[in-house]
Amino acid sequence: MSPISMPDLRIAVDRRFWRFLISLGDLVTFALAALLAFGLRFDGTPPHRFDRALIVSLCVWASTKTITFAVAGVNRGYWRHTSIYDAQRVAFANTIGSILGGLTLIALGSHIGVVPRSVYILEWIISCFLLLGSRLVIRLAVATRRSSWANGEGTRTLIYGAGSAGLQLLWEVRQNRNLMCDVVGLMDDDPSKIGLILDGKKVLGTGDSLKSLAKKHDVKRVLIAIPSANGPQMVRILKLAAEAGVEYNMVPSLGELILGKKLGSQIRKVAVEDLLGRQSIQLDQAHISERIQGKVVMVTGAAGSIGSELCRQIARFRPQALIGFDQAETPLFQLDSELRKGFPDLTFHAEIGDITVPEHLEHVMERLQPTVLYHAAAYKHVPIMEKHMFAAIENNVFGTWRTALAAIRYGVEDFVLISTDKAVRPTSVMGATKRVAELLIRSLQFGSRTRFVAVRFGNVLGSNGSVVPIFRSQIAAGGPVTVTHPEMRRYFMTIPEAAQLVLQAFSLGHGGEVFLLDMGEPVKIMDLAINLILLSGLKPHKDIPIQFTGLRPGEKLFEELNLQDECLLPTMHSKICRYASHSILETAQLKRLIRELKWIVDNRDLSRMVELLKETIPDYTPSASLLNAIPVETVRHPVSIEDEKFLRASEGPHVNLMPISEVG
Repeated sequence: MSPISMPDLRIAVDRRFWRFLISLGDLVTFALAALLAFGLRFDGTPPHRFDRALIVSLCVWASTKTITFAVAGVNRGYWRHTSIYDAQRVAFANTIGSILGGLTLIALGSHIGVVPRSVYILEWIISCFLLLGSRLVIRLAVATRRSSWANGEGTRTLIYGAGSAGLQLLWEVRQNRNLMCDVVGLMDDDPSKIGLILDGKKVLGTGDSLKSLAKKHDVKRVLIAIPSANGPQMVRILKLAAEAGVEYNMVPSLGELILGKKLGSQIRKVAVEDLLGRQSIQLDQAHISERIQGKVVMVTGAAGSIGSELCRQIARFRPQALIGFDQAETPLFQLDSELRKGFPDLTFHAEIGDITVPEHLEHVMERLQPTVLYHAAAYKHVPIMEKHMFAAIENNVFGTWRTALAAIRYGVEDFVLISTDKAVRPTSVMGATKRVAELLIRSLQFGSRTRFVAVRFGNVLGSNGSVVPIFRSQIAAGGPVTVTHPEMRRYFMTIPEAAQLVLQAFSLGHGGEVFLLDMGEPVKIMDLAINLILLSGLKPHKDIPIQFTGLRPGEKLFEELNLQDECLLPTMHSKICRYASHSILETAQLKRLIRELKWIVDNRDLSRMVELLKETIPDYTPSASLLNAIPVETVRHPVSIEDEKFLRASEGPHVNLMPISEVG
């Protein structure tokens, strides 16, 4: 056994000392209650013939109640935190003690004399009054003392929300001196609550009166205690606070209190994620665990935003081992350090490699034998891929193809492709290549034991290179914030939400499906920019200008979610749907597509690339900049023997696969 430190010993001694004092105080209360009961019965000093009964009654009730309180553990709490629950326990223990003491006195009746019947009732009433009253007095004294320093000290504060969260926050502010909040009142958008006095504080008005209330009461801070608020409600509150010129913070869901965290410690700045109004996701933990626990799981693109979050989420389900595969050394090293610290029992393999190099995939899969593979590695930035379209094909198409073939060859049971809503009626090379990747893995499903599924979702808030970090850096630099078009809309998700739903979708897949994650309503990029400026405590167009730059090559005003031939079907999870589609590449089409794409990339034939993509994806609309880059005259070249060698490796849907080293 490890020795007890002096501070721990001192705390233990102090705790026992205070419990002894509390028990001693209760003992005095028990005796006093019995004495007062006799006094009230006889309206003063009892006659001498009741002296023996009085002394014995005092001793009996004091002893039985002391034992009852000790067994019930009544004095293991703090009087200054006495609650309704504690009062119920005290009343119950006192009642049991009174009954046991009364029965004992009745049994001793012939030896001690008669105890008047009214004394039994009076003793119980007086003892309840004294026990509960003493605890209430202590709590009131502590509350009064804390209110004295809470009022008039710290930042003048309004609590927005007069529900359970607001009252919990008010109690926490009074208890926690470090929060430095002088609460002047509450606010609520329910007009029926105006004028009510809740826990000593008045509901002063609704959100619309925030500006006038802030001026009247010299309010400097608003604490938003409405965990159930949706996106539009949060945006409204944000604008009201900005107009009032006050600082604003919020309290997250009360569900986090169940985990044992104090409400006050969770007060934080309003985040852009709060403005989406995304509710927490309820996952089918058992179903996901069944597919991951004890398995070797591999994630390509593990150093990226989605890939790294997938690794964090997967680690919770106790896989046998987790493989993080990426060519970015530094972020992969950081992920390795994070997982080793957060999940010390996890076996994590940080593997440097490139999905476009077959030998890299072969080396890792042959050595570590993954059974589940999440393919998150891809080029994703639309404007850049419009300039580097052959790199997009090499990485997003051939990289997916080689990874899928390797998965089949080395017995991977489940393959999950991370796709995008930009694959629907694409206007960019990036979107077109992701759509081709979907077609490839769907075609590979037939004739393969590996289950292939794809998961589509939209933009991810806070991911590398996404619009939110760009806007924040522009705001920090003093502007301007650049928006492509005032009507541009995008679907957004948070990184954890996307990763969790990917795991859930994977657990629902049987092979060949394309899943869509529920992304809510599309968000105007203009509104997002304005809200981010407001979150920074600045005023749009005044402190930070907003400029419109026009659509970039390959961009659309609105993203779509499904193709014309895709029928949206529900799944067992409310936030995940699947598509029933007839789009599939036959073996001959697959051979031709791989062969021609290989030739196109090798020969940098832009014209033929656009033609082939349009043949494969009839609703693909190339950007004007891409069409303008096509030479007027193009030369066709025959397919070489090397290309035929590459084609033979595309016999992926069949068992007779060539070694991965011969692919490409």
